[in-house]
Amino acid sequence: MRLLSLPVFCRTAWIAVGASAIGSFAQSATGKGKVKVEEVYQQNCASCHGAKLEGGSGSALLGPEWKHGGDADSLFKVIRDGVKDTPMIGWNSLGESTLRALAIYIREEAYAAAHAKPSTRKTTEDNAPVVTKEHTYRVETVVTGLENPWSLAWLPDGRRLVTERPGRLRILDTKNKLSERIRGTPEVFARGQGGLLDVAIHPDYSRNGWIYLAYSDPRRLDGEDVSLTAIVRGRIKDGAWTEQQDIFRAPLKFYQTTRHHFGCRIVFEDGYLFFSMGERGRSDHAQDLTRPNGKIHRIFDDGRVPKDNPFSNRKDAYPTLWCYGNRNPQGLVRHPVTGDLWETEHGPRGGDELNLILRGANYGWPKASYGMNYDGSPLTPNTSLPGMKDPIIYWTPSIAASGLAVYEGDAFPKWRDNLLAGGLAKQEIHRLVLDGRKVVQREVIFSNRGRVRDVRVGPDGLVYVLIDDKNGKILRLRPE
Repeated sequence: MRLLSLPVFCRTAWIAVGASAIGSFAQSATGKGKVKVEEVYQQNCASCHGAKLEGGSGSALLGPEWKHGGDADSLFKVIRDGVKDTPMIGWNSLGESTLRALAIYIREEAYAAAHAKPSTRKTTEDNAPVVTKEHTYRVETVVTGLENPWSLAWLPDGRRLVTERPGRLRILDTKNKLSERIRGTPEVFARGQGGLLDVAIHPDYSRNGWIYLAYSDPRRLDGEDVSLTAIVRGRIKDGAWTEQQDIFRAPLKFYQTTRHHFGCRIVFEDGYLFFSMGERGRSDHAQDLTRPNGKIHRIFDDGRVPKDNPFSNRKDAYPTLWCYGNRNPQGLVRHPVTGDLWETEHGPRGGDELNLILRGANYGWPKASYGMNYDGSPLTPNTSLPGMKDPIIYWTPSIAASGLAVYEGDAFPKWRDNLLAGGLAKQEIHRLVLDGRKVVQREVIFSNRGRVRDVRVGPDGLVYVLIDDKNGKILRLRPE
């Protein structure tokens, strides 16, 4: 990336605000008060850099080119330390959590400015070629008329199973015709972010016919509607869901009244089943080993609990836990070559993460994060803490991480072994090139076609994209 002039925060802002205001903002970072980052910017930075970051006596803060780096970490360091021999002073008196929030705010505003102009890209219906670094492809529409599609899985005969979040499981045949909803699937808590979530086919489906569903399980507790992620398996016969078995269902006392952060993705490996569960908006639960939410779990594919799970020696720990400290894991995939388990999860405002999932590890939420609160107030000064695993990469601004896939196929050979990470808010797919367990290259290969809920690689080697909308659809990327 070519780097030119660095936007800097001007010394005149200090004169305009005064030391007393700095003290109040420093207090907010320690939790004694609560201030929004937009207010911090307006009172400390706008006099030099403009109320809308457009620049003034100081540089504009909208990028796209930055002398000292425009990523959140680089901005944080410049704001904290200043720039020698320039009017830019260091603002470490604000506190690290406030400085981190300022860096996120600048990145958000720069992204918004870069995408404010109407896109010149042709629409999906134009079937225009999309040029990426390694491949050129065209977008095809496979099917439309799906209500908030969530997941896609292939049957051995080429038909596909599709879940719709309001609670429908449907079959898409080899001619791309949708069936009616499969009768008898579980009732779901279809409110907020809840509903029918992942669908997965048992690795030995041809022999046993098992299909797995993850969903938000509706219950009543103390007179209130509550829910939690559950997993069942069953078979489809004559258009009906039959022979259902519970694979994971937590005790009712763990169910929550909140309507968000359910997870959930399913991954099979050698007789085991891994799945993700969001912390249900109760951030402190992610660090509580007695609770199932905010964790990645491991069970046998029939629901039994392995005796060698990492916390099996602790009587107070929830027995299925594999790792903890996860906020809302929306992507989970096993790399078929390395065997590594990769996960993407929603951060708060800023700080979505790609994590390498390891046995017994703590991924830090909410004690460590690269994000801030949704209301713009600082969250934590800690992006890393001893004994906690740092993300391999993070996204600021947030992409609203969704489905995750590993590309294995012949249609796009130069993408082989790359991760494909979806994003809802940014309507993007990010290609992540791995060197072992490091991401060495990133590229946005898909954008501006709707909220990406899931990314799948079909048996044909083509990339399938689920667009989450009331009139949702499945798209397919085909090489030029």
